[in-house]
Amino acid sequence: MKKIEGIMPALITPLTRDEKINVPVLNKLIDRHLSQGADGFYIGGATGEGFLLDFDERKTLCEKAVEFIGDNAVKIVHITDMNMNRTIELARHAEKAGADAISAVPPFYFSYDEEDIYNYYVRIADAVSIPLMIYYTPAAAAKLSLDLFKRLLEKENITAVKWTYSDYDPFIQLRAAREDITVMNGPDEMLLCGLAAGADGGIGSTYNFLLPQMKAIYAAYKKGDMAEALGIQRKVTGLIAAMKKYPIIPGVKAILEYLGFEVGAAASPQKHFSDEEKKNYIDMLISTGLFDIVR
Repeated sequence: MKKIEGIMPALITPLTRDEKINVPVLNKLIDRHLSQGADGFYIGGATGEGFLLDFDERKTLCEKAVEFIGDNAVKIVHITDMNMNRTIELARHAEKAGADAISAVPPFYFSYDEEDIYNYYVRIADAVSIPLMIYYTPAAAAKLSLDLFKRLLEKENITAVKWTYSDYDPFIQLRAAREDITVMNGPDEMLLCGLAAGADGGIGSTYNFLLPQMKAIYAAYKKGDMAEALGIQRKVTGLIAAMKKYPIIPGVKAILEYLGFEVGAAASPQKHFSDEEKKNYIDMLISTGLFDIVR
């Protein structure tokens, strides 16, 4: 597989009222992203609410998303579960379904030392033949040392990192140590920072409705027009700052619903907006000019 790069939505998971995958809306949403030039998709991660979905629904999401994307873009499936055996099962299922790569956050909640984390990732990598991306977000687990990253990336099919962390010092050191691997920027409001630090692209929640703007930042950076890239990034960052006044995933789903995608509410136990809360949220975003930009 060639190196992963470009701009990729962390795909929102459309849900029915009983929290099953809304397959037709999933297809419609993927088609929109493909028409806007998505280079890939990150499926079933934090934005995709993978941790909160029924185990069989996670498999359905993987199968259907991979089917709808086809060979049109890169397909990365997040597979972490609190149970190690289920994590391995999801990894093997993703490979069989046709994913190009899998991704996993470090084990979380309980206390794990670096040897535990190393063994966890190696066990996943040994279970499949496709690439494994380390999803690094200290919000979910302990900070990983640069030495641990280097050690893990010696494993043949551990070839990528999704960096969802605002500290770019270790990012730059990691990039300098391993120029051959893929490093994808996570924080949407800091895409340009990640690119300047050496990222190969970005994966983000707001790419579900700001994909053209994120692609424009990427394109401007690649052609060396930092003024243009910074101008777009500033607009995007301002919009995201307004969004952060509300819970992110319910907010992204409310935006997509306003745009005509019946993605449903966030998976329980996340917040479900009342009609009044949703109206206030959308009105606030209308005042920022978000929908003028999106449309």
